[in-house]
Amino acid sequence: MLVVDDDPFIARLLEIELAAAGYQVRVANDGEQAIQLVQQDAPDLVITDVMMPHVDGFELTRLLRQDPRTAAISVIILTARGLSADKLEGFAIGADDYIVKPFDTPELLARVRGVLRRSKEMKDESPLTGLPGNVRIQEEIEGRVSSGNEFALLYADLDQFKAFNDHYGFARGDQVIQELARSMEDVLEELVPGDAFVGHLGGDDFVLVVPPSAAALVADTIVQRFDDRSPEYYDEADRERGWIEVLNRRGEQQRFPPLTISIGIASTQRRRFAHFAEVVAVATEMKNFTKSTPGSSWAIDRRTT
Repeated sequence: MLVVDDDPFIARLLEIELAAAGYQVRVANDGEQAIQLVQQDAPDLVITDVMMPHVDGFELTRLLRQDPRTAAISVIILTARGLSADKLEGFAIGADDYIVKPFDTPELLARVRGVLRRSKEMKDESPLTGLPGNVRIQEEIEGRVSSGNEFALLYADLDQFKAFNDHYGFARGDQVIQELARSMEDVLEELVPGDAFVGHLGGDDFVLVVPPSAAALVADTIVQRFDDRSPEYYDEADRERGWIEVLNRRGEQQRFPPLTISIGIASTQRRRFAHFAEVVAVATEMKNFTKSTPGSSWAIDRRTT
């Protein structure tokens, strides 16, 4: 696991306590160094302080969740402030748990064990959607790559989802995720029955694997159906207004448009991939590219190399 804290005393204390409990521990002094260490060798768990220079604990968590290669890493937020706002912020961006300083060792170890146990369960199957989780997703993609058969990988996530969660609460957000999962299953069953896969990375991130010839139609159908359903997730006043207002991290009111969906597609139709990380990186790049387009959209990689 990885401990991230700019206070050398706290970092060393955590390292000693966790190592004594049998865990292999690395230490980073700030969020930037943590990202470098994660890229070198991804840990099962990151324990990060909130208040750090350069990249703080919230931003580190956000960066980990945005990259499908690190999205499955468990995160415990360590904070000196037991404020509800800090806890909600951490959970909203994808933290798995939090510990308030000063902490005692039994509580620390209990929370670590709980988070790691839940992570193991989720990697096989998402408890929210019932879809295959991170381990099975990776196995599916690696199997396709090694077989040499053609496939397309669709990486989808929602835009403005954090603002929606902040405004309406996690229960409403979970309902959106569950309905999106069912919609994706329905689309695959209708368009490519028996020849497709859909998994839930966690949060609002999904991965689909389909034949290259069906990728555009599948993406377009998912986008259209989500856009048809999206207005119904909002209260009538918000729906008519066309936006919701949420406090941003600076404590300022900010307006956010309705939920949309972005899908990036990597396909073997024009190029080959050597391993799992390569195909995921291309799909992620295309998803990030299409997010610059207003509204729901999808984009497919058409490069040959």
